[in-house]
Amino acid sequence: MRLVAALRRLGRVRLTGRGVGACLIGVVLVLVGLLLSLPDLVAAGAAAVLAVALAWLVTGLQRLDEGRGALVVHRRVVPSPVVRDGRTDVHLAVSAAAPTGAAYERLARLRLSEQAAHELAGHEGIRARVHARAERIDVTYSLTPSRRGRWPLGPLLTSRTDVFGLVRATQPLGSTTGVAVWPRTVELAMRTRARGDVDRASAGGSLQSSDDAVLREYVPGDDPRRVHWASAARRGQLLVRADESAGVRPVSVLLDRGLLPHQQDGAATAFSRPAAVGDGEWAVDLAASLATSFLEAGHPARVLTTSAAPAVEGVRFVPTRSARHVLLDACVDLHGHRGAAEAEHAAGTTARALRLARRPSELLVAVLGPQGPDTRRELATLGADGSCWALLVAPRGKGFRHDLDDTAAELTAAGWHVAQCEARTDIERAWALLSEGAA
Repeated sequence: MRLVAALRRLGRVRLTGRGVGACLIGVVLVLVGLLLSLPDLVAAGAAAVLAVALAWLVTGLQRLDEGRGALVVHRRVVPSPVVRDGRTDVHLAVSAAAPTGAAYERLARLRLSEQAAHELAGHEGIRARVHARAERIDVTYSLTPSRRGRWPLGPLLTSRTDVFGLVRATQPLGSTTGVAVWPRTVELAMRTRARGDVDRASAGGSLQSSDDAVLREYVPGDDPRRVHWASAARRGQLLVRADESAGVRPVSVLLDRGLLPHQQDGAATAFSRPAAVGDGEWAVDLAASLATSFLEAGHPARVLTTSAAPAVEGVRFVPTRSARHVLLDACVDLHGHRGAAEAEHAAGTTARALRLARRPSELLVAVLGPQGPDTRRELATLGADGSCWALLVAPRGKGFRHDLDDTAAELTAAGWHVAQCEARTDIERAWALLSEGAA
């Protein structure tokens, strides 16, 4: 492995203009010296070529993070995670691991280039401000991520020349920093004029709570003072008092991953199908906005997605506003299915899992695309208690309109509260269509 790494480093070394000139002059001197039988001229030419070869070997085999002149990289991203289309500032510092002359000499001859995923840097790339000192180089720049996800930042790409300027070596330095990008959310008003229990749930009304809602499992973000130590000792796991949200219906926001671009499009999706990518990001933004807004209104909330192997019971409700980040983290890694058939199967399987795992008082708000007959029947069985809402998103193209109307009709007949909207509708407008009962 060390040999392979050394050969890779040597492969990144290139001759500078001065190095090319020294080689040419050296070769010419050697040839002329041989023709004229002048040993001193041959020796001078050979020395020039040997100097370039020696510089190539020393510069290529030398690692910037080892030895007396070792350098270290510190990268800080604030804020992190960052919201899509929001700004995050990056501070990068390259400094000497120890205050030695060799390290300062390396810093003086170092040129830096930051590497960032296209989703972070955008089309314009990175415009940095550099402040160099003898013992440290500080670089600051800003990023505006264009897509939700987890994207790599780094490693730092360095370029340096040898003491005589004969060769130039390019070498990565430091590690990669992962930057999580949250979906963009909109604060929605959770007061509605919808009828029945749904009205009371959305307005934060009190309902009869079951005994098992008084104590629940601890999740990150809970106030340690709310831990019920007696029950935790008896059951062997941390439990907290949930009286803050007792009597308020929990809310599950279900996102149909069929609305996201299919995985089979691969990395080229962002370039070859920008419309589909934009529609998918909007759907995730909508689901995240619904979940966080319900949480801000006092409802325990969670985000569920359609999956061929759903684990509905394992997705816990986020109980308090202080744990809002848990909902947003759940949306970072969402991606589409591998095709329409998988999306259809996943929606039906998730509906069956929800029918078995839902709490009696749970409110379900689903963001769905058009569904086939089998999936519509599975979803319809959830609406018997009137606590299921569906926002049906019309996909691009005319071929799916019939399925969308059939889905709306069948869900409405089964007791769902249904509204329809186009992809990329203003999120507040989409929520108004659903919450105010507009068709």
